[in-house]
Amino acid sequence: MPSDAKILIVDDHEDTLYALESALAPLGYRLARATSGDEALKQVLRGQVGLLLLDVRMPGVSGLDVVRYMRRLEQTQHIPVVLLTGFGPDHELTSAAFALGVADLVMKPIDPWALRTKVRYLFDAHRRHLALEHEVRELRALVKDRTEDKGHDEDKGHDEDKNYDDEGKTYDEDAGHDEDAGHGGAEAAARHALSHPDARVPLQRAEGAHTGELEQDRT
Repeated sequence: MPSDAKILIVDDHEDTLYALESALAPLGYRLARATSGDEALKQVLRGQVGLLLLDVRMPGVSGLDVVRYMRRLEQTQHIPVVLLTGFGPDHELTSAAFALGVADLVMKPIDPWALRTKVRYLFDAHRRHLALEHEVRELRALVKDRTEDKGHDEDKGHDEDKNYDDEGKTYDEDAGHDEDAGHGGAEAAARHALSHPDARVPLQRAEGAHTGELEQDRT
């Protein structure tokens, strides 16, 4: 909740607005006022409202209608609301109000000391809740960033290992090809030498010479 968050007081009677402002002034919080449900919704939607003191029965949009609309919007559904009524206990109103998640239902005339106690507690609790939500969002963002960075580092390591294996594999294959080429070349050269007509001539001449030497020895 912003440091300049305010308490919005909504009532269609000026004297009631003045009495409520006087009762809450000692708390030192920022106070704002509205005289209708429509005006209250406009101020709530503009933001910076940390607590709503809302009269139940007003011309046009009632206090319950304001709460129903606020609870449908994510940006306003958690703002604490204290409903004010001057018509005494009403079980149907009480059930409807708390079903909508209001923080309290206060009867008029208002006890200033009791009102200040409730408002201080609700306003400060809401502020702490929003501060905690902000910290949680920051922690989640930090964890997400670190997880993504770790994932990038792991992917980079896998790519380097893959490149190393590919290079080693290529080197081995090239060496194998070279060896095969060497063996194949030698075999081809040998076959070519044996199949050539001139290759058999020295062998025949050598055999003839050896035969002549044997005959001379016999003689």
